[in-house]
Amino acid sequence: MAAAAAAAVGGPQPPQAEVPAPGLALDKAATAAHLKAALSRPDNRAGAEELQALLERVLSAERPLAAAADGEEAAAAGGGGGPGAAEEEALEWCKCLLAGGGGYDEFCAAVRAYDPAALCGLVWTANFVAYRCRTCGISPCMSLCAECFHQGDHTGHDFNMFRSQAGGACDCGDSNVMRESLGENACARKSHEKYLIALKSSGLTYPEDKLVYGIQEPSAGASTLAVQGFASAAGTLGQLDSSDEEDQDGSQGLGKRKRVKLSSNTKDQSIMDVLKHKSFLEELLFWTIKYEFPQKMVTFLLNMLPDQEYKVAFTKTFVQHYAFIMKTLKKSHESDTMSNRIVHISVQLFSNEELARQVTEECQLLDIMVTVLLYMMESCLIKSELQDEENSLHVVVNCGEALLKNNTYWPLVSDFINILSHQSVAKRFLEDHGLLVTWMNFVSFFQGMNLNKRELNEHVEFESQTYYAAFAAELEACAQPMWGLLSHCKVRETQEYTRNVVRYCLEALQDWFDAINFVDEPAPNQVTFHLPLHRYYAMFLSKAVKCQELDLDSVLPDQEMLMKLMIHPLQIQASLAEIHSNMWVRNGLQIKGQAMTYVQSHFCNSMIDPDIYLLQVCASRLDPDYFISSVFERFKVVDLLTMASQHQNTVLDAEHERSMLEGALTFLVILLSLRLHLGMSDDEILRAEMVAQLCMNDRTHKNPNPKSGIIPGSYSFESVLSAVADFKAPVFEPGGSMQQGMYTPKAEVWDHEFDPVMVILRTVYRRDVQSAMDRYTAFLKQSGKFPGNPWPPYKKRTPLHPSYKGLMRLLHCKTLHIVLFTLLYKILMDHQNLSEHVLCMVLYLIELGLENSAEEESDEEASACGPEHCHDSWFPGSNLVSNMRHFINYVRVRVPETAPEVKRDSLASTSSDSLGSLQNSGTAQVFSLVAERRKKFQEIINRNSSEANQVVRPKTSSKWSAPGSAPQLTTAILEIKESILSLLIKLHHKLSGKQNSYYPPWLDDIEILIQPEIPKYSHGDGITAVERILLKAALQSRMNKRIIEEICRKVTPPVPPKKITAAEKKTLDKEERRQKARERQQKLLAEFASRQKSFMETAMDVDSPESDIPMEITTAEPQVSEAVYDCVICGQSGPSSEDRPTGLVVLLQASSVLGQCRDNVEPKKLPISEEEQIYPWDTCAAVHDVRLSLLQRYFKDSSCLLAVSIGWEGGVYVQTCGHTLHIDCHKSYMESLRNDQVLQGFSVDKGEFTCPLCRQFANSVLPCYPGSNVENNLWQRPSNKSIKDLIKEVEELQGRPGAFPSETNLSKEMESVMKDIKNTTQKKYRDYSKTPGSPDNDFLFMYSVARTNLELELIHRGGNLCSGGASAAGKRSCLNQLFHVLALHMRLYSIDSEYNPWRKLTQLLEEMSLQLGNEEQQPEVPILYHDVTSLLLIQILMMPQPLHKDHFTCIVKVLFTLLYTQGLVALSVKCNEEDRSAWKHTGALKKNTCDAEKSYEVLLSFVISELSKGKLYHEEGTQECATIIPVAWSPESMEKYLQEFCLPFLRITSLLQHHLFGEDLPSCQEEEEFSVLSSCLGLLPTFYQTEHPFISASCLDWPVPAFDIISQWCFEINSFTERHAEQGKALLIQESKWKLPHLLQLPENYNTIFQYYHRKTCSVCTKVPKDPAVCLVCGTFVCLKGLCCKQQSYCECVLHSQNCGAGTGIFLLINASVIIIIRGHRFCLWGSVYLDAHGEEDRDLRRGKPLYICKERYKVLEQQWISHTFDHINKRWGPHYNGL
Repeated sequence: MAAAAAAAVGGPQPPQAEVPAPGLALDKAATAAHLKAALSRPDNRAGAEELQALLERVLSAERPLAAAADGEEAAAAGGGGGPGAAEEEALEWCKCLLAGGGGYDEFCAAVRAYDPAALCGLVWTANFVAYRCRTCGISPCMSLCAECFHQGDHTGHDFNMFRSQAGGACDCGDSNVMRESLGENACARKSHEKYLIALKSSGLTYPEDKLVYGIQEPSAGASTLAVQGFASAAGTLGQLDSSDEEDQDGSQGLGKRKRVKLSSNTKDQSIMDVLKHKSFLEELLFWTIKYEFPQKMVTFLLNMLPDQEYKVAFTKTFVQHYAFIMKTLKKSHESDTMSNRIVHISVQLFSNEELARQVTEECQLLDIMVTVLLYMMESCLIKSELQDEENSLHVVVNCGEALLKNNTYWPLVSDFINILSHQSVAKRFLEDHGLLVTWMNFVSFFQGMNLNKRELNEHVEFESQTYYAAFAAELEACAQPMWGLLSHCKVRETQEYTRNVVRYCLEALQDWFDAINFVDEPAPNQVTFHLPLHRYYAMFLSKAVKCQELDLDSVLPDQEMLMKLMIHPLQIQASLAEIHSNMWVRNGLQIKGQAMTYVQSHFCNSMIDPDIYLLQVCASRLDPDYFISSVFERFKVVDLLTMASQHQNTVLDAEHERSMLEGALTFLVILLSLRLHLGMSDDEILRAEMVAQLCMNDRTHKNPNPKSGIIPGSYSFESVLSAVADFKAPVFEPGGSMQQGMYTPKAEVWDHEFDPVMVILRTVYRRDVQSAMDRYTAFLKQSGKFPGNPWPPYKKRTPLHPSYKGLMRLLHCKTLHIVLFTLLYKILMDHQNLSEHVLCMVLYLIELGLENSAEEESDEEASACGPEHCHDSWFPGSNLVSNMRHFINYVRVRVPETAPEVKRDSLASTSSDSLGSLQNSGTAQVFSLVAERRKKFQEIINRNSSEANQVVRPKTSSKWSAPGSAPQLTTAILEIKESILSLLIKLHHKLSGKQNSYYPPWLDDIEILIQPEIPKYSHGDGITAVERILLKAALQSRMNKRIIEEICRKVTPPVPPKKITAAEKKTLDKEERRQKARERQQKLLAEFASRQKSFMETAMDVDSPESDIPMEITTAEPQVSEAVYDCVICGQSGPSSEDRPTGLVVLLQASSVLGQCRDNVEPKKLPISEEEQIYPWDTCAAVHDVRLSLLQRYFKDSSCLLAVSIGWEGGVYVQTCGHTLHIDCHKSYMESLRNDQVLQGFSVDKGEFTCPLCRQFANSVLPCYPGSNVENNLWQRPSNKSIKDLIKEVEELQGRPGAFPSETNLSKEMESVMKDIKNTTQKKYRDYSKTPGSPDNDFLFMYSVARTNLELELIHRGGNLCSGGASAAGKRSCLNQLFHVLALHMRLYSIDSEYNPWRKLTQLLEEMSLQLGNEEQQPEVPILYHDVTSLLLIQILMMPQPLHKDHFTCIVKVLFTLLYTQGLVALSVKCNEEDRSAWKHTGALKKNTCDAEKSYEVLLSFVISELSKGKLYHEEGTQECATIIPVAWSPESMEKYLQEFCLPFLRITSLLQHHLFGEDLPSCQEEEEFSVLSSCLGLLPTFYQTEHPFISASCLDWPVPAFDIISQWCFEINSFTERHAEQGKALLIQESKWKLPHLLQLPENYNTIFQYYHRKTCSVCTKVPKDPAVCLVCGTFVCLKGLCCKQQSYCECVLHSQNCGAGTGIFLLINASVIIIIRGHRFCLWGSVYLDAHGEEDRDLRRGKPLYICKERYKVLEQQWISHTFDHINKRWGPHYNGL
């Protein structure tokens, strides 16, 4: 088509050939058929001209472009406007012409049938759902469309579903990306609908305007585009400006800006050079890039990729335009979108190894990529300020620039990483020296970026957040390519590559040191966390030794370079300690952020691990004394390492000393014991990492080890995980907070593998270390291994790789021994600033030294040393084992004049001959030692180094003698007379708090020396650690063993006698005091906990029926009638009064839960196919609705509204937390909430608040009626009046009109709360009357509120009252108060005594005929059609409150007679004619027995005979008989039916009695429920004998002769059925057995839901919604936030929540697997009920693993729905503004 169009527009324009007019009128198909025929003739010139003319007219360039201009702008912006009418027309013509008169779709199908390709090649755009199978994929980027995935068999594979971020294409059948075994033919047969679907979503069905109209220039051959020519042809494109022309002709634009000149290879220029286009494809791609990759173009270009030749050509063109892509990307304002689209294309091209290799060889892909990246970064370079600010020549990237801040570089970097994943390409890169040099250049741009300078005076004004950009850049642009390259250096044969990288890396480092003018001291108070060159060097070294068997020394530089190399990584380690010591606090929070990111799981193996490894390498090759002293100097604690009790630190404040010393020692421990790169295998590393993570906290499966190099799901991952951890299934807490499935360490892991060093290295927060130690402590306590507070255990290390043996020399150097000795001494002497942590680390280092000591003790070192060791009087040799026993007698220290040593030691110095002689007897000076070491080392270097450097050096080294020369210091000599061994033993005494507590264990048990691994020493505190060390020392040498025994024999008090004893005494006192304080604290805590517990039980519990603590309303003794309430705001207690009423904090909410009860047991399932639909006609709400409208059709409206209850849908449910407050206090509380500016999760204007005490959500206050607590006094004295008198009293009391109390505060509140109750639900749920605004409506609504609350409480109790007792709801029920409010309002409406149903129930009316009323006036509802429970509520609420118990019982008895009769009538209707006549006969025989009125047989027969007078039974046609199931009715089954018919009424009545009179509900078995409740209600006579089988009829107590009243009731029915027998019958059969409400049943596997719903179209707009959701209550499919379904500014979910749940909606979001709850005007994310195999949620389906239903969670959700506790349990609510 494009070619035809080009031909049409191009070429000399022939005179317009007139198409005959009828041809125009003909429809397109006919024309097309005619042309096809004409063109297929041998002489087709006429046909061709005709076609030409037609195309001229249809595709004329002038006409549509004007119309398309607006669309074009949109397209340019990346959209693509919809086609206008003219374009539609043109497109139709093209389709018809192509199909040659046939149907276009058939034509497409025919063409596709010829396509033999095995490739699928479906292209999709963002948000498409695709699959990735790691088992079948060769490339990690492999992806499949859903159809190909489901056609293949992937059971048991490691696959996941994902939502495409940038778009992609299906790789099915591409053997470069997928393993062949998958049977390609599975995918060969493709249905082309799939393509059409994908095309539709990609917008390609509209023509890409630029293609069709006037873009092709009239040039027949190669179209080299002159930009100006193009601009004139497409003047409307309006996007071209001069800058692009400049881009087009060469890169002189690059020269205009001042740039750091790159060492440009000859290739560079050509890469950035002019583009010469030779084909239409190149042209197309150029404009695609120019317009920032419009989606339709991307899809268009990718759709042709299955064609192999096109794929190669397109890839080459893409590479050719790479520099242009980079320039466009840099200028783009929508770089995010553009980046996604670039990657969408490039990932299809570069994931294919064969193709990548070909392009690398033929088009220099690697050169192009590296150069383009280099040019890109060049634009944002700044001068580095590291080290030497003035003279630095180094340049770094500026992290503040958009290029880095917005990650604009990522598509290019990601392409680079992608091609480096192919071995053949990576090898070319590693072999090409020029490329490596260029790449190291690129990496050095990041070396030292984002420099931090410590603020010493005031806090920084502006905290820059550039560090995010810096860390991301180093990880993505430097580390990821490094890991890519390293993955190809795994075998011996690749040694050469490593040598190349190491060589150029060292060169780049040397250049860097020169550029920043680095000599030997780092600039103070500066740190950069970014040293990618160091890290490249380190990681390649590690690989060389580990995998390639390279000799380490062959790739190491000289000593001087090593010294330089270690400086910056060491600076970072010291800075970490400084940051944690709060020394950088003036730099703001961001510096802490950097310190955390540096060790954080995604960065650690590209940052801290290489740094530590590099330091380990340096330490193993440098002089150990030099290294150790450098460490203490960097950490600024040299001055602290003195024997003196006081010192001056010139570089550190006193408060930071302790944590810096801890930092230095911890660093040394990590350095010496970490083996990550020093000989551990990959599996050992994985295991260590996992154990460290698990020890800190239990982990979910997706992150027991988040190290970026290791992907969960790999074989070793799973096996290691199962070896070290146990799976803990998700559990639920009563509060409803959800757990995920967790892994927790096995016991043997705590026992043998817990490694505190690894934990410290891997923790981002210090609290995680504490958490690991707490968990360890808990394990030891639980397993009974150690009761106290243990120290971190010492863990044996894996053996060192031979190349790194030198590292252990650090442990055997005098400097370290002096430091350890000094610190032990200081700890023993209780000097300030030393913590248990310091001691712990000192002991750890000693133990490490003993574990790694040289086998034989040699004296060679001592003799070889010669005279220059001036301070070797400290220790004779360098082996720790022998040095431990060496006694040190005197030490000379420099102390401030004020120090106590000065006065004390003056004697010692005078008594000796001279200082000189003292020195020989073993005095030493630790400071000069450090300084000397450094001086000596400087000299060694100076000898090797050139003279130019010599000039600089003395200056720097001279400062290291400074600490000794501060004027106010004076020299003192201390008498020490200790060795490390003696210090350890004394330390044991000190820690245990007893003299001579240490006794060498081998004296009792010589075995110990033979088998040293004794479990008793592996866990414990400091005492255990000391014992373990002494045992190891004794094992290492017999001398040590002897000396230990000697020291223990000398039962002498420690050396400076006065001091130590005082100290010991002090510590003992301290210990005792501590113990007492601890006990006191425990006691207080226990008391507090119990208080808290009891508060939680009264205030917070949502569902824990066990605890029977009553409401806050104090239950007073019976004689006190006033109830006392506590106000939780002002704290005063007192009764509720007329002028200062108290109220209960309540939450009013509309509820449709009751309406969701169904009458069948089988729960409804969520529909997962078109056939399954849910129809709501069997719900309780629907049934009641039908009944009411049926009554309203035939009877008087006002009478109908008394015959039923409403509120099954949208009923108002009232719940309380049980706390009370004064109503005036509440008003002021609300005022204060209104003025509070804090954003609350609720709306104060709607009256919402949280209870001031327990913070439960509430929205109203229910006034407490003044009066008795629970009407105790009234029901306690039952009167003996007869039922006749009681009936009269009831009638009189109801007849009295209820005057509303006078205008008191209480009455106002009662009115306002009634208003609140009405406003809680929507108008449609309140108004059922035919005459709007009729008072009957209010009347119906009010008693229905009572009904709703009683019915819901019944449901909360499980649908019956068998459990008895006060339920959780009963404990905090507000029904009593609610009844008062309702009764007060109901009594305003007096029912005309004529119409009061009470009379019909209790009196025989003389003239029955009058009852029926005249023909024209509708009759009243017959009493047998009345709902008895509604009648009960009406009768009770019409009585003056408080109600008398006798009256209550009387009403219940009367109503029971009606209920029973209704049951008999229903029974008679349900059975067939023969049964009826048989019953009629048997009952008639017994009619004259004494208790005929209490025999159901008699009554039934009477009912049948009465109703037979009417037409009720006659109307049974043949079709009726079929529906009634023939049941053999036995007396038992009839009795059961009658009991079940009456039970619902009895349950509600018993609950009512329980709330009104405070009587307890008895518990019982299910089968006895009827008899127990009836006796509880006083229906059963007390003398009733229990021996007989129970008969429900014995509860009857007829107020008037039974037969008379029954015949009166039946008469009403008969007169109605005269006219409407069918309806009359339907109204009689009431469904009484409603099952409990349930949410829809969900399928086991989430995929079934997802596959059906995520493609389902919206019923309103027939598009697939962006966020589909489904209602879990009724199964309706809705669009979340869908604008198409919006009605009056309400989005569909909100609207549905109002219609389906009266404001409460529970929706499953299909694309996120999450459940969202809408409650009124707020919403919250509830969580997911689908978990993966490891018990974890997958919100937004990010991981895409298969998900399975978690039944427990779903139960919790359902429970919260039924108990209306969403508001209380879920904490994170937000307003939805009707937008969901």
